Amino acid sequence: MSESGVRPEMTTNIQKVEAFVAAWNEGNAAHIIAAFAPDAIYHNIPMPAVEGKDQIAGTIQGLLAAMTEIDWRIMAIAQAGDGSVLTERVDAFVMGGQRISLPVMGIFEFRDGSIRRWADYFDLESYQRQLAGTTAAE
Repeated sequence: MSESGVRPEMTTNIQKVEAFVAAWNEGNAAHIIAAFAPDAIYHNIPMPAVEGKDQIAGTIQGLLAAMTEIDWRIMAIAQAGDGSVLTERVDAFVMGGQRISLPVMGIFEFRDGSIRRWADYFDLESYQRQLAGTTAAE
């Protein structure tokens, strides 16, 4: 396996995204960060974008430090003609002692084999409610 966590025989961007998600599940910051291009953009759409690999690294390290369990599951995945990969996922994790489970749609755009842009779309209110340990009915 290479430093980026991508095996040399991995040729499709789908395989790269699957390895990327596996690295999250393993809590492997080095493999996650290595997947990004130097000028990459990471954007959780309800929040401001993070630009540049160094800034992304800090964000990812902070997230991993805050999560005590991670179980991201890809429900559907597809690669477009331009090489971008769309994922439908359920991102489950424990943060602040609260179990969170979020349906997420994500897009990964690539350049020269690295992630150039990663954007995830999810319901921020659902995340905040779960983090606070409340439900919509409360």
